[in-house]
Amino acid sequence: MFLPGKAFHLHTDQALLDDLQRRLEQTRWPNEPEHASWRYGTAQPYLRRLLARWQSGFNWRDWEARINRFEQRLVEVDGQTIHVLVEPGSGDAPLPLLLTHGWPGSFLEFIDLIEPLAHPERFGGRVEDAFTVIVPSLPGYGYSPAPAAPLGPRAIARLWSRLATEHFGVDRYVAQGGDWGAVVTGLLARLHPKKLRAVHLNMLGNMPVLGADATLSEEERAWLVRMATMQQEEGAYQQIQGTKPQSLAYGLTDSPAGLAAWIIEKFQGWTLGASDQDPPFSMDWLLANLTLYWINGINGANWLYHAARSGGDTRVGADECQTVPAAFALFPNDLIPPPPRTFVARIFDLQQYRIYDSGGHFPALEQGDVLAADIREFFRHYR
Repeated sequence: MFLPGKAFHLHTDQALLDDLQRRLEQTRWPNEPEHASWRYGTAQPYLRRLLARWQSGFNWRDWEARINRFEQRLVEVDGQTIHVLVEPGSGDAPLPLLLTHGWPGSFLEFIDLIEPLAHPERFGGRVEDAFTVIVPSLPGYGYSPAPAAPLGPRAIARLWSRLATEHFGVDRYVAQGGDWGAVVTGLLARLHPKKLRAVHLNMLGNMPVLGADATLSEEERAWLVRMATMQQEEGAYQQIQGTKPQSLAYGLTDSPAGLAAWIIEKFQGWTLGASDQDPPFSMDWLLANLTLYWINGINGANWLYHAARSGGDTRVGADECQTVPAAFALFPNDLIPPPPRTFVARIFDLQQYRIYDSGGHFPALEQGDVLAADIREFFRHYR
């Protein structure tokens, strides 16, 4: 394997960071209902604490240095520039592993998993389980520039296949993802299986087109009802970003408080469910992720919903057969409730299926050791 593209070193213009500070100081706060907590959206007491830390207790330069410890490349794939973080693995034959993030996360979701996956022997594991970890940022996310027009997950799956097989020149690789990463990785396995040995997903992102004559079990029917309920309760962001993302973008691009409120609510609700507790993640990580969106803009990232909605990109037809072995590690508080094993097996060549006792939509952050162990165990069979 060789490293393609241009070397990249992160350094943010100080004027942009100074402008962020001015905007934070001038935040205009809305009123909120009495005893609102998280029921109506992001709780104002928590957001005030978070923004106060963004102003005075958070050091983005420290995060730049942390990110810059890894090899980074800017790779041109079919006219699209992709930012890729790479950590070559230990040993004689580390297996290339493509990790794909989702929304409203970023490549920073994997920041604490990269070294344990690349160098397991340093963390009490076996060098034989080492991966060369390749973490691309989706188009419009992080330091991958926004496409000229919205790209859907099918187009991104094609980019990822070319990135791995042609630009990195691997002779075999595996892939893992959640959220959009699960959608893209599922389509990668289905549409571009060349040199892809197996996939590991922590969310069901690809839904089948179910005909009127589809035979479903009672468990599967009950799950589909739960899915419909979830869409009613949690799917408003998808409707907005999938139909009128440009209108939303003005507020999210102009106001750091607005950006934070839009994003942070997901880290609370998709991890804790119906709870009044604050998000169980460090404020510094949340602020680093927010700063990525602030520096580079969130609009290009939100376009993915519009492209997927208009193209029907997340659904798969019966003729789009799955031949790559798949594993699922599912968590009970995820945005999408864990589907029955039988339903997953309709779509994937399912070889491993687990539902863990706790955790939500961001397991790389919340359940990192569990997720890493699940990844290692499954891909051990496909080296």
